[in-house]
Amino acid sequence: MSLITVPSTPYAGQRPGTSGLRKKVPVFQQPGYLENFVQALFDGLDGAQGTTLVLGGDGRFHNRVAVQTILKMAAAHGFGRVLVGAGGILSTPAASAVIRQHGAYGGLILSASHNPGGPDGDFGIKFNTANGGPAPEKITEGIYARSQTITAYRTSDAADVDIDTLGTRELDGLTVTVIDPVADYAALMRETFDFPAIRALFTGGFRLRMDAMCAVGGPYARAILEGELGAPAGTVVNAVPLEDFGGLHPDPNPVNAEDLIAHMNGADAPDMGAATDGDADRNMIVGRGADGRAFAVAPSDSLALLAAHATRVPAYRRGLAGIARSMPTSCAADRVAQALGIPCHETPTGWKFFGNLLDAGQATLCGEESYGTGSDHVREKDGLWAVLFWLNVVAATGQGVEALVRAHWARYGRNIYSRHDYEAIATDGAQALIARLRGQLAALPGQTLGGRTVAAADDFAYTDPVDGSVSRQQGIRVLFSDGARIVYRLSGTGTEGATLRVYLEAVENDPTRQGVETQAALAALIEVARRLADIAGLTGRTEPSVVT
Repeated sequence: MSLITVPSTPYAGQRPGTSGLRKKVPVFQQPGYLENFVQALFDGLDGAQGTTLVLGGDGRFHNRVAVQTILKMAAAHGFGRVLVGAGGILSTPAASAVIRQHGAYGGLILSASHNPGGPDGDFGIKFNTANGGPAPEKITEGIYARSQTITAYRTSDAADVDIDTLGTRELDGLTVTVIDPVADYAALMRETFDFPAIRALFTGGFRLRMDAMCAVGGPYARAILEGELGAPAGTVVNAVPLEDFGGLHPDPNPVNAEDLIAHMNGADAPDMGAATDGDADRNMIVGRGADGRAFAVAPSDSLALLAAHATRVPAYRRGLAGIARSMPTSCAADRVAQALGIPCHETPTGWKFFGNLLDAGQATLCGEESYGTGSDHVREKDGLWAVLFWLNVVAATGQGVEALVRAHWARYGRNIYSRHDYEAIATDGAQALIARLRGQLAALPGQTLGGRTVAAADDFAYTDPVDGSVSRQQGIRVLFSDGARIVYRLSGTGTEGATLRVYLEAVENDPTRQGVETQAALAALIEVARRLADIAGLTGRTEPSVVT
């Protein structure tokens, strides 16, 4: 066994997006593709020699191969120790917890989150820093710059390491410790929530259907919900992580989690449904509706409601320092923050923008409209944490999901909200659409569109209140005088073409009108959004691919 240097040449397009580098599996399987990216990352790390690195992923296809590659490159780079989840498994929030718990230098998380898996599916890799959160732009831009000039990578020619058996072994001077991927995370959840109250909820007959979507959240949910909290066996379904997610699209929304919605629509529906995504950082909460239909909670409402009830949870009984939400997320959380007398920070999309606020103690809870919610317990969004939070609130209030949401609307008003995704559209058309919108911004204020008056329009820019860094062109906002909004943004999480996301929001303060179906309530705004951007003309799409 020896450390070797392998000549290599750059691959185009290795700039990390909002959640790392994501490409199709065959792209990552190209000779030296992953190695180039990892070497470019390692080259930019100062003081990493002799330190601890955390490594794991969501178990999708190519995960195990990538783990072996990275272990050998970590040995060549001079890391002292790598903590790797057994089987190469670590959920994204668990990886953040392990980094923080063990004082690691950082971690590599292998995941494409909610994107499909399998040999023809997606794969991804991202670096999290010592605080447990995604690397900031200055690091990711450095990785990209180095990836375009790389001439060689360093690795070991040693045999693959046993990553399935707990314990410690050596690899060319590197200590590899295979850890239980659930243990540190489960301990953190015990410290955060009122486990006796949740346990009593299940003892009293409360029924939950937790769909892990054949992804990495399954082992965590089964160990905590069934193992520690006494939920009946079978509460967690699709609990075994599969390399192709069993053919499912592991994105927890009413479209992709159709089996969960079908069960919640059934005559014998459980009291609550929940789902987590590919790497267990996203969540969906569903109630048993009074009309016998599934009651899906909008992610923006979920953040706001959890913030309003936060003091019912042990970890947050002293109150919240602040709330942070991504710009496209609805303003529901702003209303709660105003009532609590705390700030609500509006950031660009991407969990990395919450890190500084959390580290500085300026925010406690944070969330994104894309089914991501979290807090300062880690530096990632956390799907199972959100499910446990909801269970804690249900146990503390004695109210079901729908009753909690409707009571919240009655008090704070309802921010009626939807996201329309136009997936895999031609990149040129998507960019032309955004350019067209930017060209209209100055003239929009004062115009009447669909019966609403435009109060302001801009291309969102964010100045970080902690470090002063500025992020520009983060999404086009059209703000109306009645509180309605339209937001246009190109997503950075896809692997084919471009994804245009259109976010639509209207405010309804009259409790007698808050039960109107979402798309019907937003119909006029939807038409304005399509015409203003000329979506059909510039993308060829007359309807969105997914509506959530």
